Amino acid sequence: MSLATVYSCACSGLNAPLVRVEVHLSPGLPGLAVVGLPETAVRESKDRVRSAILNSGFEFPSQRVTINLSPADLPKEGGRFDLPIALGILAATGVIPEQSLKTMICLGELSLSGQLMPINGALSASLMAGKTATSLILPTANGNEAALPKCTEVLAADTLSQVIAHCQGRSALLPYCLHITSDNPKHPSLDLAQVQGQFQAKRALEIAAAGGHSLLLLGPPGAGKSMLAARLPSILPSLTLAQQIEVAAIHSLHQPLQTLTSTAPYRAPHHSASTAALVGGGQLGKTKPGEISLAHHGVLFLDELPEFNRQALEALREPLEAGHICLARAQQQITFPASFQLIAAMNPCPCGYAGMSNNRCRCTPERIQQYLTRISGPLLDRIDIRLSLQPVELEQLQNATHGETSATVAARVEVARALQSQRQGRLNAALNGNSLVVNLNSKAKSRLLLACKRLHISARGYHRVLRVARTIADLSKAPDIEEPHINEALSLRGQH
Repeated sequence: MSLATVYSCACSGLNAPLVRVEVHLSPGLPGLAVVGLPETAVRESKDRVRSAILNSGFEFPSQRVTINLSPADLPKEGGRFDLPIALGILAATGVIPEQSLKTMICLGELSLSGQLMPINGALSASLMAGKTATSLILPTANGNEAALPKCTEVLAADTLSQVIAHCQGRSALLPYCLHITSDNPKHPSLDLAQVQGQFQAKRALEIAAAGGHSLLLLGPPGAGKSMLAARLPSILPSLTLAQQIEVAAIHSLHQPLQTLTSTAPYRAPHHSASTAALVGGGQLGKTKPGEISLAHHGVLFLDELPEFNRQALEALREPLEAGHICLARAQQQITFPASFQLIAAMNPCPCGYAGMSNNRCRCTPERIQQYLTRISGPLLDRIDIRLSLQPVELEQLQNATHGETSATVAARVEVARALQSQRQGRLNAALNGNSLVVNLNSKAKSRLLLACKRLHISARGYHRVLRVARTIADLSKAPDIEEPHINEALSLRGQH
């Protein structure tokens, strides 16, 4: 047969759209042409495939070979199509029966010797294979990642020869068995009890964890801002299996994975990160998720917030509200999930010592104002909790006793989140206005309205204060939002 079809998957964000690899042999001068919007790595596959077939002990056809990657308007990138192209050529020449390729999706990059090399995005391809009720053939190095969802039969191979033998019926590939556990313990060395003093900050961290709220820590160097932020994942509940798979699918676009993790992601990019590094981007067919998507269902920590590029910070505004980021290009539009918890830290002035009793700061009021206005009002308005810290005195450090452990605080956080899940099915940080005013008593409502008028709080700020107050009420197991909850929420917003 001079025409053969093999099925594979492309990579488009978290999706893995099905691709038909059609191979046709025709008379004419020997040559190989790839059509269907391939990028450079795909066009170069003809040289890798030729050498892999020859070094596997088979003949490469001395005819004109045309390979069509359908649909033609979908960008194709990477070496993932090497294996299906090689199998299509061998099926077109009659080496393997085409019927054996009808119920499988094939992925894998080939080395010149015929070895199968790992690819990115295998987990998304596994989910697609599960939807189409087909088996999945891919490199052994991707076997564990593809087997994590347990939604399809995964057949892993080390070489092209093994795949050919499987298709010929000479030596069947056995279904890959997941052999690594999916539960990773939280980092034992990062515990909230290690933070001495800063009781209000630890209280704010607990409230942020319980409701999924964003948090800004303002204080001089050495006040413990980074230390507190690094311990937030230790008091967050473990991820559900569905969340683990979603997080793994995002991270697999950067590198192959071996296991799922139940610990919430923690990302802390340097302040020199570009806009594309934070929100994602790339050329046509090579769009990758940014730090906000890699922090999905977890924590994004931005230290030295004013030092970040202004354009990069402004790009965070929509994901903070919507929980996803839509990257629109001229010929492509990709949406990545970005439901992250923002924790930011900054100094009160360029030197970092404004407001301290030792009068160490030498910044002029103009420089301080210029420094603080690097954070725009719209972005600041989207941060639920804003807290000013003062460093712990050395005398207090010597006499300080260890506070509550992360396990103790995490237990309260889990109870509060369980209340939210039972009541509304989502965290308080994602509530809208109608859901917030249901359990608001009259005194609390009057107190909040008065504060909003006196302090010129916006409508968005009004709802964010309500969300924090709802979380405070949940931590105290109160059914209604009361006046003390409103007062604490206002104080945590820096307004009371």
